[in-house]
Amino acid sequence: MGDTTRKLFAEALGTALLLAVVIGSGIMAERLAEGNVAIALLANTMATVGGLYILIEVFGPVSGAHFNPAVSLVMAVRGALPRALAAPYIVAQLAGAMLGAWLAHAMFDATIFQFSTKVRSGTGQWIAEAVATAGLLLVILRAPASRVAAMVACYIGAAYWFTASTSFANPAAAFGRMFSDSFAGIAPASAPGFVVAELIGAGIGVVVHMALSPTADETALHSARALSKPGTAAGDTDAAPHPPA
Repeated sequence: MGDTTRKLFAEALGTALLLAVVIGSGIMAERLAEGNVAIALLANTMATVGGLYILIEVFGPVSGAHFNPAVSLVMAVRGALPRALAAPYIVAQLAGAMLGAWLAHAMFDATIFQFSTKVRSGTGQWIAEAVATAGLLLVILRAPASRVAAMVACYIGAAYWFTASTSFANPAAAFGRMFSDSFAGIAPASAPGFVVAELIGAGIGVVVHMALSPTADETALHSARALSKPGTAAGDTDAAPHPPA
């Protein structure tokens, strides 16, 4: 299997498993919570946090573990993903999301092919999705590499509760959830509004990240000050960095 094929397979499989976790845990939670929506959402949240963390750790070294068209677009624009791979990544993610919904249905002996009737619409929902996606991109762009999986999973878990939309923050998730008339579903008519809000949110996240990042001049100034500190040489890796001005 070639490198590109391996990456696309990882994105499709990872996204499918993510949707299976989200939808499957939603079905299980709804069945066991006996009408208590708060308990159902809590169970759905915990399963998603754990599943997302594991999936990022497993598939991150292969494809970057985007599982999200908004993330892939941002990475392509920033040069972290070859632009020629952006469209194939997105196709793989969307296909995986749909297959993940069907897999969840199969595991719970539900009708495989279905569409959601759960309406999620309105200004508050769209603002929530923009906020959720902006925060997600900000975490991805600023988290230390060794902590990305944990920080992303924790953020999504928190956003399940502090956003009115329960934080899809992912156009592929919105697409996949259209095919499930379950606790985690979204009506097809509601999905476009979510996708637009998520893409806007992704752009906001990038802008905030750039605003928080030092300019080239500031970075050069800090480096020059560190090198000019008494007892510090260019090759002296034991010297403590000079604090920002």
